[in-house]
Amino acid sequence: MRSPHEPTGRVADAVAGHWVDRLAPAGARPYLRLARIERPVGWWLLLLPCWWSAALAGIAAGHAPDPLHLVLFLIGAVAMRGAGSTYNDIADRDLDAQVERTRSRPLPSGQVSTKAAAAFLVAQALVGLAVLLQFNGTAILVGMLSLAPVAIYPFMKRIMPLPQGVLGLAFAWGALMGWVAVFGRVEAPALWLYAGTVAWIVGYDTIYAVQDIEDDEIAGIKSSARLFGARLKPLVGLCYGLAAILMVPALIGAGAGLLGWLGLALFAAHLGQQVVRLSPRNGRLALALFRSNRDAGLMLFAGLGLDALSRVLA
Repeated sequence: MRSPHEPTGRVADAVAGHWVDRLAPAGARPYLRLARIERPVGWWLLLLPCWWSAALAGIAAGHAPDPLHLVLFLIGAVAMRGAGSTYNDIADRDLDAQVERTRSRPLPSGQVSTKAAAAFLVAQALVGLAVLLQFNGTAILVGMLSLAPVAIYPFMKRIMPLPQGVLGLAFAWGALMGWVAVFGRVEAPALWLYAGTVAWIVGYDTIYAVQDIEDDEIAGIKSSARLFGARLKPLVGLCYGLAAILMVPALIGAGAGLLGWLGLALFAAHLGQQVVRLSPRNGRLALALFRSNRDAGLMLFAGLGLDALSRVLA
């Protein structure tokens, strides 16, 4: 039987049957797992606020979202999600060793050394920097500021009961970037979109944390799922409700039309059905609901993007 410490050993919470396990060279697999390549939902959730913001800026400017910006955000999201995951794993390697779902990850299982993981982190960050330098000066500055919440997030689960709030501040940053890339300044619609996105992230990451409630209690890891406890469903519902409500002034400020509002309505409806289905005792369902946020986000982007495109075709 294969040892969990072999370089080709699968990670317990990785996607089964992914091309990383089937096609990637054995030596590259631990690094691809550090970057969570086999779990694309992570970079989707980092990318979507960028695309929302780009589409919202397109509505305000009267043109379709810039295709080059959309592609750059895609490359940057994949690179920076990988860098963030690698950094998080370096910071959490001792805690991950105490949690059943994460103890087989490359660092706690010994598949990758801390020094090698740090070098891989730098390489991914350099790709992200190369992408960021393609934008205007203000966008570059705003992008650099995102490093502050990214840097402190892994340590928050040790000291604060709601670390998902800090994750939200980091993962929502793209809601500012798409707007700044077009207008060269941060304005109210982008800030409202950012606030709504933070609330969305706190909601979906609370759902994600349901998987680890028991192990987190044993290891002393703090999370919003533990904090919410018996009030999990209503408080996740509150987060999702705030997300939709805070995005309303963003759409008003950008001058969104029917298609944009339809996208927001579909997004809100999807979040609502997640809350209805959520069970505090069903980790497998929680993971499925968490992953479905990619579809919710694509609904909102489709509405905003088509709204922006309709102004060109009108």
